Amino acid sequence: MSTIYTIGHSNHLMTDFIKILQKNSRDTLVDIRSSPYSKHVPQFNKKPLQQSMEYAGISYIFLGNKIGGKPRDPKYYLDGNVNYTLLARTLKFKEGIRELVIACRNHNMVLMCSEEDPYHCHRHHLIAQNLLKKGIKVSHIRKNGALEPVKDFQNTLF
Repeated sequence: MSTIYTIGHSNHLMTDFIKILQKNSRDTLVDIRSSPYSKHVPQFNKKPLQQSMEYAGISYIFLGNKIGGKPRDPKYYLDGNVNYTLLARTLKFKEGIRELVIACRNHNMVLMCSEEDPYHCHRHHLIAQNLLKKGIKVSHIRKNGALEPVKDFQNTLF
């Protein structure tokens, strides 16, 4: 069974971030941020990130346009919060999940967002839960490099 990892770039130095990916044998980084830019840690802006991954021998894929957690369309928000149930039903989201399921057969993937704590991020509540339903194991890489296997939770919205 395939396993996909997730990670939040947080405020890592790029060298430390790459070491964590290499320690966990990740060969493909999938950027799942709706907007692949950061004011606070510009090394994680799309272009510098792509260049750093290329230099480290890690493939870079952007899927934030399909499985990002902050859609631009206001119809996906309820009281200012993203309604993951609605988002999970979209054709784009389903396509993005399908792409991950297919790609993880041949690549050691890590999904990257900005939030360090996966339990405050769509990568846990939306993406990981949908991957589990497809038979894919998911583990979160925490800031210190430790792995946390993800379990399907009963209070899921999907």
